[in-house]
Amino acid sequence: MKKVKNFSIKGKHQKPIVTDVFYKEDHQPKKVIIFCHGYKGFKDWGAWNLMAEEFAKAGFFFIKFNFSHNGGTLEQPIDFPDLDAFGNNNYSKELDDLGTVIDWISSKENYKNEVDINDISIIGHSRGGGIVLLKSAEDIRVKKVITLAGVCDFEKRTATVGDLDQWKKEGVKYVLNGRTKQNMPHFYQFYEDFIQNKERLNVRKATENLEIPHLIIHGNADTSVLINEAESLKKWNLKSEFKIIEGANHVFNVSHPWTKKSVSKELLEVIDNCKTFLLK
Repeated sequence: MKKVKNFSIKGKHQKPIVTDVFYKEDHQPKKVIIFCHGYKGFKDWGAWNLMAEEFAKAGFFFIKFNFSHNGGTLEQPIDFPDLDAFGNNNYSKELDDLGTVIDWISSKENYKNEVDINDISIIGHSRGGGIVLLKSAEDIRVKKVITLAGVCDFEKRTATVGDLDQWKKEGVKYVLNGRTKQNMPHFYQFYEDFIQNKERLNVRKATENLEIPHLIIHGNADTSVLINEAESLKKWNLKSEFKIIEGANHVFNVSHPWTKKSVSKELLEVIDNCKTFLLK
């Protein structure tokens, strides 16, 4: 299996998109999967590398990347050395980054014998689930979409968090990262960007307008994004498939760092469901 890790794709927003690809180098065109991490996430979190290997072994060309403003850098793609970038992130930048990655694989000469650019699917975890739904509704190159513990609404995560007046006055608010103990800044531009792009960022409307196959996967022990968000997505797109992973938490019972040689049985169930859906 070929793994190319931590290379940079030039994005629209002055920061590199640090990217990995996993695939079998057999010069056969393969279905492309692009994976998007969630809030306070990164491409190398937990068992995501093992997940990438599972998809590559099954014959997919698997791409995962750090959003340009997730707080990682090219030199330190894991965790959050660049808190200024993190504070300047927003949903619009993440949508643009995903578009840039789709552009990149669609035009990259040195992978042209390994990928079928007419068969691109996108998978998003948590907040990334909302991002992939929005992108699927606006980009006809996306042929299938999968949400893993995906959110169904960005507005309630944007406009009602904390005191808007105080946020505007101070220009920043902080969220503690329980794992790294960092105070993660959110600059007020995050709210302003949401208001300016409210139509583009409407996950419900995007889901209702989806014309491609959609698989919803959610754990019934998820306390971070409750399963009723998955139920809303299903209600808004009755043609979608909905799989509940019994006993799975928000990250399908893996954690960071993940030192085991294989994924949890819950994440393996996720991967198997994804493979079945994508190979149909």
